[in-house]
Amino acid sequence: MTKPVSLRGKLLIAMPSIKGDEFERSVVFLCAHSEDGAMGLVINRPAPRMVFADLVEKLELDETSDEILQLPIMLGGPVKQFQGFVLHSSDYKAGETLRVGGDFSLTATTDVLKAIAIGRGPRSKILALGYSGWNPGQLEDEIMHNGWLHCDADPALVFGTAHAKLHDAALGKLGVTAAMLSSEAGRA
Repeated sequence: MTKPVSLRGKLLIAMPSIKGDEFERSVVFLCAHSEDGAMGLVINRPAPRMVFADLVEKLELDETSDEILQLPIMLGGPVKQFQGFVLHSSDYKAGETLRVGGDFSLTATTDVLKAIAIGRGPRSKILALGYSGWNPGQLEDEIMHNGWLHCDADPALVFGTAHAKLHDAALGKLGVTAAMLSSEAGRA
């Protein structure tokens, strides 16, 4: 039996078959993927009425610029929704930072939030509450049953695309549009 290919550092793009839940039209950055399961962050679903300013106040961080205060916070997924994660460019590293491919890193400590607040954080960043998780074999099964497409992640797409346009932009990276996709799985 061949070892499954890891999708770590890739983007999952929700197919039309995913309807009516937090994953509809979602784009997930996969931070980990192995035979033990997968973990990722939804990077295009903002938390309603929540921005970095709310964290500055709650964590009693130093004041910062208005631009940073308005940084949106994403709903990273349904697991541990009160735990924060920062997916960011690799120009920032703290003791607990995990490198996820050449251009991306993940930090889940308040140190990165403090660094962002004082202007010493990563150049590019996405803040998320909660994460998305899959048990062993679950993600592969969902992909096989037409739940997800996947593509390479690049910083321009991940950090430079408005969250409202990210799903369509990620599909465009594959050369398709949402209208071209079917919600039905097929077998040849």
